[in-house]
Amino acid sequence: MKNRLLMSMVAVILVLGICMGAMAEVTTITFMGWEASPLETEAVQAGIAKFEEQNPDIKVQYTPGLSGAEYVAKLLSTVAGNTTPDVFFIAAEDYRTFATKGVLEELTDKFSDSYRLDDFIPSVQDIMSIEGKVYGIQSCIVAPIVYYNKDIFDKLGIAYPDADPTNAMTAADFRELCKQLTIKNGDTVDTYGVYGLETSWLTIYPFMISNGTHPYTDDYMTSTFNTPETAEVLSWIRDIRVVDGSAPDATTLENIGMSAAQMLQTGKVAMIIDGSWALQQLSQMDFNIGMAPLPKFKEAVTNSFAHLHAISAASPNKEAAWKFVQFLSGMDYQGALVSEGLWMPNRVSMYEPEAVAQWYREDVHGESYLKMLDYFKNSVVGPMALQKSNKCQSILTEEADMFFKDGQPLDVTLQNIQDRTNEVLGKL
Repeated sequence: MKNRLLMSMVAVILVLGICMGAMAEVTTITFMGWEASPLETEAVQAGIAKFEEQNPDIKVQYTPGLSGAEYVAKLLSTVAGNTTPDVFFIAAEDYRTFATKGVLEELTDKFSDSYRLDDFIPSVQDIMSIEGKVYGIQSCIVAPIVYYNKDIFDKLGIAYPDADPTNAMTAADFRELCKQLTIKNGDTVDTYGVYGLETSWLTIYPFMISNGTHPYTDDYMTSTFNTPETAEVLSWIRDIRVVDGSAPDATTLENIGMSAAQMLQTGKVAMIIDGSWALQQLSQMDFNIGMAPLPKFKEAVTNSFAHLHAISAASPNKEAAWKFVQFLSGMDYQGALVSEGLWMPNRVSMYEPEAVAQWYREDVHGESYLKMLDYFKNSVVGPMALQKSNKCQSILTEEADMFFKDGQPLDVTLQNIQDRTNEVLGKL
């Protein structure tokens, strides 16, 4: 009788436990980002599914949208309407502006022995830290590098660029290489040497830093663009694009209806300078890809940046949101996107051999990628990530276009960028 009673009590307890588990509250957090590409959105959604599997008590409702100014406008509208998502992407160049408005939850005290701030590489710490406080966790790093079509090099009998940063091409050698790779048939160019130099925000800054100069003072409140070193960089780019005719404009791609990746695949260009994110698409295309560091002036260097993941200061689900933000910077999420070639690691621990073995894929990264790991880990902060206003970026693009395309004098271009930028900074 006692045994039957005991068994009945156990059964009741089990049933109650199951019912209580079924009734356990599931927290839904909202998450907003931008859609840089369908591939990236698919990767984000796959990561969310993995997080929900690991945390069955949390559901993530993801809303991808437009990028750039449209995304910022949408985020501002959610702040004004008290509908800000619990977690959201925020561009590095907008991070400080939103933090000073009190929109972002401070995360400084969230770090611990198992989630250390010093595990983030130095350039990432520089971006995340605002006067010693942290309001967002950078998602990864991305940085410009050189991609090339090995088949074109083989056809012309030209040696591949060395992937070892200690043997990076000089700027002068790179210009000559672009000439060698440019194949002309009368007035028609069958193959251009390089594409990507017209993307001012992606290329001018790292080459300036390589040449020992910087576009801003340490506090980013004054432009220092007008220097002989910057003049050398802009002249070098103009020589490749205009004097040598070794690089097409973006309009060339538009006219033939190809992306930069397709131009590289089909041999319309031999090399492209693009962000590391391009590897995700390039690795899925059917041709032989090589990778190399950027050409150098005085030192081999690239600059890195990336969006951050932040928690709304008004979020009612901060504990669940923090779990999610930690996940987004870990191996299960960041590591998966690094493995696909979209991102590069922003954690020191993810550059250790045991961790590299988890995310490295021969069919995506290739041997040359491994030679550049320290190059990525030691990347410097991209100036656009710390600039005080997005208007500074627009000024650079506008004036650079007038120099490269309309023949605006170099000295006028340098002075205009510096004066116009200082005018914007002076109003902050």
